[in-house]
Amino acid sequence: MSAAPPIEADPSWKRTLAVMVFCQVISSIGFSSVFPFLPLYVRSLGSVTGTDTDLLAGLVFSGQALSMAVASPFWGALADRWGKKLMVERAMFGGAVLLGLMAFVRSAEELVVLRTLQGMVTGTIAAANALVAAAAPRERAGWAMGLLQVGLAAGVGLGPVIGGAVADAFGYAAAFYVTSGLLALAGAIVALGVHEPQSSGERPRRAHPGFRGEWRHVLGAVGVLPAYLLRFIDSLCRMAFIPILPLFALELLSDPGAVNRFTGLVIGTSSVAAAIAAVFLGRLGDRTGHRPIVAACALTGGIAFLLQVYIERSGGFFLLQLLAGIAHGGIVTGVSALLARYTDCGEEGAVYGLDNSVNAAARALAPMVGVTIGLLFGYRSVFGAVAFFYLAAALVAFRRLPRPGTCPPPSGP
Repeated sequence: MSAAPPIEADPSWKRTLAVMVFCQVISSIGFSSVFPFLPLYVRSLGSVTGTDTDLLAGLVFSGQALSMAVASPFWGALADRWGKKLMVERAMFGGAVLLGLMAFVRSAEELVVLRTLQGMVTGTIAAANALVAAAAPRERAGWAMGLLQVGLAAGVGLGPVIGGAVADAFGYAAAFYVTSGLLALAGAIVALGVHEPQSSGERPRRAHPGFRGEWRHVLGAVGVLPAYLLRFIDSLCRMAFIPILPLFALELLSDPGAVNRFTGLVIGTSSVAAAIAAVFLGRLGDRTGHRPIVAACALTGGIAFLLQVYIERSGGFFLLQLLAGIAHGGIVTGVSALLARYTDCGEEGAVYGLDNSVNAAARALAPMVGVTIGLLFGYRSVFGAVAFFYLAAALVAFRRLPRPGTCPPPSGP
């Protein structure tokens, strides 16, 4: 294997990373700003077909996730052919148009259709990951992916606050206008501030054999399937308990009126902890290897959720959720970095398109899994199930992820 190019030889990748982190903040503010009031917006619109509005509120979220799961691999493969920068622009400008149109819908059914189209057209996280993975040196992938996670977490944290405040002050339509404008701004910054990267990895670029051939090549690379399985488990675990979290919080709090504040604090603080951990653990993984960090974080997440089954005080629950957030941050950035190392340069779009599809499928399935387990066996059993999944993930990481030096370059299709 030839020597890696000097990390500092071409500083343009750092500019690309800085611009993408900034745009990740702006775009995630835009996309997440509508979360607080979407169910209420559905009720205010009403149904023209007589469908229950609670069902339509669920479809507003699940429809977007399912369509994204289907479309992401295709967009990813196209990114390797047409350019990764172009796919980021497509996701951001497409989101700007669709979110703007949502201000003018006349029924909940129309909103469901636009949200489903949003899932098909957007996918900014996968597009940003592919762009940064192609630009950054492979040996700095963990740190770069960690910074993207910081941008994502910052935007998701700020977005609901901004969106809720705008909706309360000026109405639902105004919030969609603001969202659309933010996405258009992010797209314009990418168009002006980013140059199409030339991947700095060691492996040569490959000719593109077609969608299915490229997907087979990616999935056939050593370590990729276990990494995708870890992504699925982690995404499932992070979302499965969210629907029952406020109800479980009522069992822990002496003041029922504080449940919303406590739930928001738990989710927000855990997300911030995950973002900070993603940077530090990503950089550590670049130096020591991401495999042991991913395995240790999965084990830590399993222990943290297992202890939550028996917790009786809100303070202890808060600390365990903080620990689980740190573990999640290590897994997120570690899996992203491992995918970059396991696969060839030039196929980042396909790699992270499939990755986003796996993540979206887990997000669509997780609420149903969590609610079903909670209804059948009680709220605490949901945390027990999450612990089991995380412990299984730790076993997968220990047993199935290749050890350093044992992962050969992927074979041709």
